[in-house]
Amino acid sequence: MNVSPVENLGYGIYCIDARYISPGMACCYLLVEGDEVAIIETGTAYTAEAIAEALADLNLTADAVRYIIPTHVHLDHAGGAGVLMQRYTGAKLVIHPRGARHMIDPSKLIAGTKAVYGEKKFAELYGEILPVPEARVIVAEDGEVLDLGGRPLDIRHTPGHAEHHFCVWDRQSRGWFTGDTFGLSYRELVLGDKRFIIPTTSPVQFDPDKLLSSIELMMGTHPQRMYLTHYSVLEQPERVAELLCEQIEDYRRIALSLKHEPDRQQLILREVEEMTLARIKAMQPEADLPALRKVLALDFKLNAQGLDVWLTQQ
Repeated sequence: MNVSPVENLGYGIYCIDARYISPGMACCYLLVEGDEVAIIETGTAYTAEAIAEALADLNLTADAVRYIIPTHVHLDHAGGAGVLMQRYTGAKLVIHPRGARHMIDPSKLIAGTKAVYGEKKFAELYGEILPVPEARVIVAEDGEVLDLGGRPLDIRHTPGHAEHHFCVWDRQSRGWFTGDTFGLSYRELVLGDKRFIIPTTSPVQFDPDKLLSSIELMMGTHPQRMYLTHYSVLEQPERVAELLCEQIEDYRRIALSLKHEPDRQQLILREVEEMTLARIKAMQPEADLPALRKVLALDFKLNAQGLDVWLTQQ
């Protein structure tokens, strides 16, 4: 699917493709207010060049970057933080209290990810992960308000996908930068005049009750849009919030029903996949289900793994 490298979304907000796995898989955002910039999500080390190009196209200098804000420390969201902090020397890194130590010393984060992917795949996906100097880190408590050139950005802790997750509320656009809390909706999930969305329950801290509460918190502000990391802006989020919450409950039900099966992860994977594709077909009977199965294959796998870990913790 054709994805523009940079999209102007209005309100001084620009969506930048993160160059992660394939176009349209993940993005980061530039939020520009006057002569100050916040970078929300970092992508990986390979995203840094895309960000630099976007800033240059907007006639913004490196000195304009005031904040670098990953929503959580998973490497498709925070892997490029160290590289960006090295490049934008006047910036502060804003991070959840539970994630700060992993940005200051990313060795455990690197080791854990390499254990999953192996050295070669890790290097291919994420590149170099650099530590961030502790003196340049802002540990953002729940309810903290950042000032970007007079524009307030509210930080709210949103556990459920991960304990180290927060979302950013932009009062001006009435939009949330959602990280993984409000699920994922790739361009391929735009079905006619509707948009499908699925939860992301990847390992190892998925908690359905906390995730549902975080979504309720976000919807309680009556947002007009959600800025998804996977992928780009979603307008009128009230149209899909119920669908997202229903699927989280479906995931819980599927996982619990298979708790005592010896090969439960594979069974969960199959059930989640079939449930999701059935919902897509109900929304758009002409949808290309084999193509969408392929697009969502990695997410189905990660979601099943996360549900399996959640069951172990029960």
